[in-house]
Amino acid sequence: MKLINKSMLSAVITLSTASVYYAQQVQDTVKTKSNDIEQVVLTGVADIAKDRKTPVAVSTIKEAQIVERLGNQEFPEILNTTPSVYATKGGGGFGDSKLNIRGFSQNNIAVMVNGMPVNDMEGGSVYWSNWAGLSDVTSAMQVQRGLGSSKLAIASVGGTVNIITRAADKKQGGIVSLGLGNDDYLKTLFAYNTGKSAKGWSSSFLMSRTAGSMYADGTKFEGYNYYFAVGYKKPGGNHDFQFTITGAPQWHNQRSFAISIANYIGFNPDQDGTPNRRYNSDWGYLKGEEYSARVNYYHKPVMSLNWDWTMSENSKLNTVLYGSFGRGGGTNTTGTANGKNLASFRDATTGLYNFDNVFAANQASTPDKGILIRNASINSHNWFGLISSFNHKINDNMKFTTGIDARYYYGYHYQVVTDLLGGSGYLDKANKNIPPNLVTAVSKPEASWNPFGGKIDDLNNRIGYSNDGEVLWYGAFGQFEYTNDKISAFLQGSVSNQGFQRIDNFIIDGVTTSKRGEIMNTKTGFKNLFGYNVKAGINYNIDEKHNIFGNVGYYEKQPFFNAVYRSNENVVSPDLTNEKIFGAELGYGFRTAQFNANVNLYRTTWDDRYLRRSSLRDVATNKTFYAEITGLNEVHMGVEVDANYTLNKFFSAFGMFSYGDWYYRGNATATLFEDTTNLPFNFPGTSSNETQLYLDKAKVGEAAQMTAALGFTIRPVTNLSFDTTWRSTSNLYASLDAYNFSVKSTAERGTLKLPNYNLFDLGISYRINLNNKQQYFTIRGNVYNLFDTTYIAESNTSTQIKQLSDFATSTTGGVTTTAQQKYDAYMNNPKNFYKGLDTSNQVFFGFGRTWAATLSFNF
Repeated sequence: MKLINKSMLSAVITLSTASVYYAQQVQDTVKTKSNDIEQVVLTGVADIAKDRKTPVAVSTIKEAQIVERLGNQEFPEILNTTPSVYATKGGGGFGDSKLNIRGFSQNNIAVMVNGMPVNDMEGGSVYWSNWAGLSDVTSAMQVQRGLGSSKLAIASVGGTVNIITRAADKKQGGIVSLGLGNDDYLKTLFAYNTGKSAKGWSSSFLMSRTAGSMYADGTKFEGYNYYFAVGYKKPGGNHDFQFTITGAPQWHNQRSFAISIANYIGFNPDQDGTPNRRYNSDWGYLKGEEYSARVNYYHKPVMSLNWDWTMSENSKLNTVLYGSFGRGGGTNTTGTANGKNLASFRDATTGLYNFDNVFAANQASTPDKGILIRNASINSHNWFGLISSFNHKINDNMKFTTGIDARYYYGYHYQVVTDLLGGSGYLDKANKNIPPNLVTAVSKPEASWNPFGGKIDDLNNRIGYSNDGEVLWYGAFGQFEYTNDKISAFLQGSVSNQGFQRIDNFIIDGVTTSKRGEIMNTKTGFKNLFGYNVKAGINYNIDEKHNIFGNVGYYEKQPFFNAVYRSNENVVSPDLTNEKIFGAELGYGFRTAQFNANVNLYRTTWDDRYLRRSSLRDVATNKTFYAEITGLNEVHMGVEVDANYTLNKFFSAFGMFSYGDWYYRGNATATLFEDTTNLPFNFPGTSSNETQLYLDKAKVGEAAQMTAALGFTIRPVTNLSFDTTWRSTSNLYASLDAYNFSVKSTAERGTLKLPNYNLFDLGISYRINLNNKQQYFTIRGNVYNLFDTTYIAESNTSTQIKQLSDFATSTTGGVTTTAQQKYDAYMNNPKNFYKGLDTSNQVFFGFGRTWAATLSFNF
């Protein structure tokens, strides 16, 4: 986890209840009217939007809502009641959730912790399992949709999520809590803050453990979270120092591959034609114990040192120096046992792997004949960064900010053996620098607790591949602001240079050739790419009730690492180009003592995009492959409405609605490669791995283009509250499917549209005050998906129901079957359809009814 503290945030900010959902805290924690302003003093490098000042679309979730409503949900899911946000649990493993804003995936959403970038520097990824403990230390979570107000040169195409954490100088006190939930969920937590001493010292400590299973079968997990911060500011002094270290070592069994609807139905023990939503195809039993082919394990501790210097009444310098040492990876299987791959060991009745049979087959084989092993793909890194900003107030109306953002990242990517499964050794032939390598060393899939990185595995124990990624980033930013009683305006810009180098330890310098015949070297040298952005916005407060705003921005965004070095090779892509993003937005706000509302209109275009879709599975061959897609152009536009109403201290409500129109403009090109061998993987029925995708006007998938939510909180008596939330999802489309759009006739049918769904959640809180309310117990209960609705959260494929033209007359053994007969047989088979969908589609069903309960004691 990358947690910094309060000393990193940019200014004294005001968060009004107009931009905060569920603004009132439980019981007596909020006594004010809905138009009162809560003052939060925050200084440093972050960019937090201010209500009726910063001209961006924004929603803020406060600590009270996170503590109450998150329970055993995934951290990003707390945002699902904000406009244009679609968060899912992904495959359903612990921390495997996904976040999407305005139709843009989290790779292109800037996730910040107190202003510090979190997205992986190679691919922009956010692995929420590495940040599983973040909810324990979050004071507020702000979502800025669109280009946002951050001054850094970051990839905030869809929006910015800024997570504000607890600080060392919080007031003295502590908390002990115990949480329970479905499927043996258990969470224990202890936290304590010393408060600030007379000499200016303060500290904060937190430790928690979470374990159990997720809703899907075969998804056991265990995770820890630790947080320690110490601060010092001499009374009356101009310097404020704070040091923070935090991390969340964890392991969890996964459900990595989307499963066909037919298999969800076929592997339902009830055999009643309904899907088994808990079914997981990635696990089985070994010697009577749960054994998963897919285990993720990681520890990403982050250390930061923050220095805030008040140079004068009008000038400040805010600096943070941070470092992160990520260690871990995820397992899969490779090889064959007596010529059989893992799919051959799947039980036809239960759909689970029989690892006892794998073990026996390996024992009967030898390394030269081949064995089937569980391996791990390691994705470790060292990351160092420095952000420093100088802020100067010119006069009462004008100020400017300028600063630097420097980062260095070194990533280690390779495979190791984690289980020989009864074999005596694994014979690897991938390393061209050494003869076939017999590997007998086994690395357990366990996260190291070493906060300073731990060891990197020996080169001789690596299999499959071994390459490193090096990223050198340096940038500068500046912003000018003008404010008066009516107007707030800003103009900002940033520039950055990103240097990428790929190092392949398994190739031979000057000998190994690429797929296109180029000679490759172990080190590519740095490929430098220049990018920039410029943004401007203005807010006008018409009166105390009404305000309007607008913003516009343009980005020249550098592509990710795998776009620079495609197909996992040490060759710079010949058609490398920056991605171009243009965004514009208009907004209106209304504020009264009891009712607040916001309306936003937006339009974003994204051209020259590169996309790599990984871990795809071909059903016919059971092989996994990835697709490299170039020349993508997208248009995202829509409208967003949110509001909240406070009648009195007994009743409050909120609501939101968002409608988007997100589609591809023009066509694109896709190239397929096998995951394990990195060799070309041909499109079905062709002899080529490259083709045009007919995408023009097709809908962008992965997120719902229309969402709505409505929630109520009722406090019938002091210290007791009930809350309920309804959430509606419509116009949800499948992910981009290269197969479907490679054929013009199927592409014309568009992106697969998934069924709409509605979910209801219910919560109850009760507080028992002790010792004049300084000490108290809180009991909280949540039920999610109250009515146990069955719904599809996402689809990995876009296969539409077949038409007559998809079939051809054929003759086998002298018997001719016409296209019409094949079509009739398909249409008359109920197993081919589920709620209007072809059951060959690979999907993830959402969780059924789940629950969580927490007992906590504050002192």
